[in-house]
Amino acid sequence: MLRPVLLLASAVLAVAADLPREKLLVDLDARVGLTVDAQGRVTKWVNQAGPAEVRDFVGQDQGRKVPGSGLPTAPKDATEGVGFAAQELVCHEEKALDGVVSGDGCTWIAVLRPAVQAKGGLKDVNSFFGNLRNGSKYEGLWGCLDDDNTVWWGARNGLTFGRFDVNNPKVAGPKLTAGKWVVVAGRLGAGTGEVSAELFVDQPKAVATAKFPVNPKADASKLCIGQERDAINHPGFESFDGSIRRFLLWNRPLTDEELQQALTAVK
Repeated sequence: MLRPVLLLASAVLAVAADLPREKLLVDLDARVGLTVDAQGRVTKWVNQAGPAEVRDFVGQDQGRKVPGSGLPTAPKDATEGVGFAAQELVCHEEKALDGVVSGDGCTWIAVLRPAVQAKGGLKDVNSFFGNLRNGSKYEGLWGCLDDDNTVWWGARNGLTFGRFDVNNPKVAGPKLTAGKWVVVAGRLGAGTGEVSAELFVDQPKAVATAKFPVNPKADASKLCIGQERDAINHPGFESFDGSIRRFLLWNRPLTDEELQQALTAVK
């Protein structure tokens, strides 16, 4: 039997009121919106913001040999997050998030607690979110950890395939501590031409920056949590190991003041 896990509506509204709301497309909060099966696995995580077509992040078995093996673990209480171990939840909407890399810009925030990253996947690619297109030149966004938990993120514009090159920058920050909660964030500038990509860790001062050439024709894909894309060809291969308590995504770069406001709210 599936059971919804809910937080009191008044508490949700109190938290939401502290966030900048303009163009907030995704607000996944582990205290609310979870549907959990009898084994304590999350089958659906409902987004508390944005258009209706991006509301549901669901588990799927496509590409997996063991049914249900891709479902993350539900939190035991309000201090915990959704636990991922080579697992992901997928929003199957293709178009709603395309603008984040094609000129609108974006800001994302993740409250996460990395585990020790499992061996055997793609070296230094352990993704906690991504909407890379599944094939061709893999344009979109991704937020990841190296195998030693060094945090990084990047945008890919679809002009070249290179894992890291001028069109696919790696914006890398510090090594995170396994088992410790941390707030990480990224901001991508709006407009055409070359924009800035910034990485933040626990504070609104960038720990790393890079330049990103915007391609207005870039066509990102489905947003996944716990994975860098809807990787049905090898699910879990490039996945993050750890817990996620909150994930937010705006379809615009927040101002410095708004970023400070948002980081304070999620802490």
